Amino acid sequence: MLDAHRDARLQDIQTPFYLYDTDLLQQTLDVIRAEAGSHPCYHVHYAIKANSNPVILRQIAAAGLGADCVSGGEIHAAVESGFKPDSIVFAGVGKADWEIRLALQTGIGAFNVESTEELDVIAQLAAEQQLTARISLRINPDVAAHTHAHITTGRAENKFGIDRNHMVEVIRKTLATPHLDFVGLHFHIGSQMLDMSDFLALALRINEIQDQLEAEGIRLPSINVGGGLGVDYDHPDRHPIPDFAAYFATYSDNLRLRPGQHLHFELGRSVVAQMGSLISRVLYVKHGTVKRFAILDAGMTELIRPALYGALHAIQTFDIDGGRPCFASARRDQDYVTYDVVGPICESSDVFARDYPLPPLQRGDMVAIRSAGAYGEVMASCYNCRQLPAAHTVNDLQERLKR
Repeated sequence: MLDAHRDARLQDIQTPFYLYDTDLLQQTLDVIRAEAGSHPCYHVHYAIKANSNPVILRQIAAAGLGADCVSGGEIHAAVESGFKPDSIVFAGVGKADWEIRLALQTGIGAFNVESTEELDVIAQLAAEQQLTARISLRINPDVAAHTHAHITTGRAENKFGIDRNHMVEVIRKTLATPHLDFVGLHFHIGSQMLDMSDFLALALRINEIQDQLEAEGIRLPSINVGGGLGVDYDHPDRHPIPDFAAYFATYSDNLRLRPGQHLHFELGRSVVAQMGSLISRVLYVKHGTVKRFAILDAGMTELIRPALYGALHAIQTFDIDGGRPCFASARRDQDYVTYDVVGPICESSDVFARDYPLPPLQRGDMVAIRSAGAYGEVMASCYNCRQLPAAHTVNDLQERLKR
């Protein structure tokens, strides 16, 4: 039975807001550490672009993960949150000069370099500061990934990485350039991949590349396989923690590491997606000619993934039960009704789901858009002059509701 007193208190909290379950995040981090930790040469870096909330970053840094950054701002955030500088890798196809200088001065672990043009600029800026830049060359392996076209990155036609046919000459150039220290190769084929055959294909391609390089007399101190492990957006409560065991086993069973080599991973979505939900209120239930529309106070300004990628998130009613936030707790005994769940933004694409089954809704009801811990708050905007959403942890919200 719902706690009516707590429910009334909940109505006083401004929506929309992000709700983060830091207990689930800790459980996820514990699993990652256990699975990766059984291999001393494995190093996991958290992709800050997935969620840069300071509370989340501090918790991940405290768990001992490194950081994967794609901007100077993310490098600042990583250092301020407690990530060790030498555990930071810096990726991205368009690194500005000030970002490269910042990374050099910070003493990051490696630049993931995406072109010879970038390599030349890093070498020049490193020489100006009399510093050495550790270089991991991002190679485009031309491996297809079973994911959305907008988030596949390892095909030959993608903008990312150095063409495999030019790999040897670029490595030799790196080795011969002062102020550059070649530390290995970097790969990343895409995101939201649940089929382990994608990672198997990458492992096998890296085996081919290693054999090719050894024939040229080139040894790799380290390999970075990127990230890409997906989450179950359809059933977040059934699978709150992704299958990290299968993920790491795919590499340990199939990637032929040489003695002394280190293997790096850059996981983002799989670390934080399931611990976050976007909480919103129903503003209106609009009855069209055929459809019913649940018009929320959250929209694409708070969570752009459905509009940008056509992404689907589970949507549930949200309330307080026994003093704890809970999902799908209200009106379970009633027949579900289908709604187009939409936001208030003046764009036709501001739709979270079409013909989505939910309990009968009314103005003021609260809903949770699940699996929003990754690429949610971090991609929010002020379009339509809207305010950025607040963020609360489950524990903080519970304490607030006790007052």
